[in-house]
Amino acid sequence: MQAKTTARVCIPVCEPNLSLVPLALDQAARLADLIELRLDCLNTSELLDFDQLKLSERDKPLIITLRSPDQGGHNQLTASQRVEFWTRQLATSSKRFFDIEFDLLPRIVERSSVDWSRVIVSHHDFNGVPDDIFQIFQRMLNSPAAIIKIAVKANDVVDCLPILELLDHARADQKQIIAIGMGSAGVLTRILGPARGAFLTYAALNRDAGTAPGQITAEQLRSVYRVDQIDTETFVCGIIGLPVMHSVSPHMHNAAFAELGLNGVYLPLEVRDVDAFFKRMVRPETRELVWNLRGLSVTAPHKSTVMRYLDEVDEQAMRIGAVNTILVTSEKLIGYNTDADGFLEPLLSKVSSLVDLRIAVLGAGGAARAVLWALSDQKASVTLFARDPAKGAQLGRNFCVPVENFVDASFSDFDLVINTTPLGSYGNLVDQSPATVAQLAGAKLVYDLVYNPLGTKFLANGRAAGCDVLSGLDMLVAQARRQFEIWTGQGPDTAIMTAAAQRGLDMI
Repeated sequence: MQAKTTARVCIPVCEPNLSLVPLALDQAARLADLIELRLDCLNTSELLDFDQLKLSERDKPLIITLRSPDQGGHNQLTASQRVEFWTRQLATSSKRFFDIEFDLLPRIVERSSVDWSRVIVSHHDFNGVPDDIFQIFQRMLNSPAAIIKIAVKANDVVDCLPILELLDHARADQKQIIAIGMGSAGVLTRILGPARGAFLTYAALNRDAGTAPGQITAEQLRSVYRVDQIDTETFVCGIIGLPVMHSVSPHMHNAAFAELGLNGVYLPLEVRDVDAFFKRMVRPETRELVWNLRGLSVTAPHKSTVMRYLDEVDEQAMRIGAVNTILVTSEKLIGYNTDADGFLEPLLSKVSSLVDLRIAVLGAGGAARAVLWALSDQKASVTLFARDPAKGAQLGRNFCVPVENFVDASFSDFDLVINTTPLGSYGNLVDQSPATVAQLAGAKLVYDLVYNPLGTKFLANGRAAGCDVLSGLDMLVAQARRQFEIWTGQGPDTAIMTAAAQRGLDMI
């Protein structure tokens, strides 16, 4: 068994004035192993007073950072002013670390007699992964600084590959390194980095205090992803889609792993280039990353696209025409669809039989496919309502159901109205609904597959119209429970997954 690597979590503190700094440091110290004090967040006059601020040395090591504007900093100090600042700081005898930009380092070397064991030399790129990232690393490797930091923007999860490769290079050169993929596509590096040798990983004190794109909270790192428990033997599952950071699937699956004592972690994986992802990170014979990949959840917009990359597709998923679950073995990739069964389970707890029930399905995307297949299998009487006539017509032919446009449609003659569209979901669509109160008047039950937020406008309209309502959370848990069984062969506790999903909604 591979020994676990100590995961050091660093929480940045970025306050606009010095009076707020001591309290922020105390709050960060409760969750952090190290604390980064971002002095560039202070205005210039406050910064000049920093030397007079008597910061007592806390139990947690402190990293002093004065980031330049082109490296993500917030003030407009010139290079000469920053050199003067560092010259003073590096002359102190404190045990603090100092994070200095690589391009400034030559001038520091000229000016100071430095304890280089306390220096982190850093390089940031907020646009993407530079083509010469390994050359940049080599140049930084030749500096006298004890620790190298490279933080670059990941625009796709495959951008994490060179970032993680830097950890291997540093280990071979016996050099400490911090390698971070910024942005939501780079979250993988923040979670798996420590187990692969990163000196530390960064996390926000809370969801409003992040200092870099994609920085999740320390609470999430510790309690959801269990970063302290991950090692090189940990099996990995994850959700692929675009976007994925709104998903509560990591909360559910990681809670179930913890409850059953399984050495697994479930990650959000933001995928734009599906072909590159499967070739470089998934397929056992071609992937470039050494990791114990066990399974994937698939969400929009990839549920149909992924099918071409699989070796086998379960009969039900094939008939639906969409895959939401992939089992990764040492030899092949197998696709399943757990959405249909997950959709039916909570519905059949409210309605004993769907035979000949008059049902309106709103939407013609991937979720609608699973719903139409399930309802057809249950012999319901279904009408599909689509905003896109072409997509609706194609789906109608596939499942032999009539198709209408749901703009200005009336659902008064239906027993059940189901929203499979993203309208009402967290973000820009949260205030929208595929149907008004007037349209829903007369319907008996409305079922929203959107689960974030739990109380969607569609459900509110349904209640106002006098309908019974059913949220998408129960479906989410039911389909996730089946996914978990496919990957692990074990049945998770429904109550554990439900509670975790609800906590996750509060964190997003």
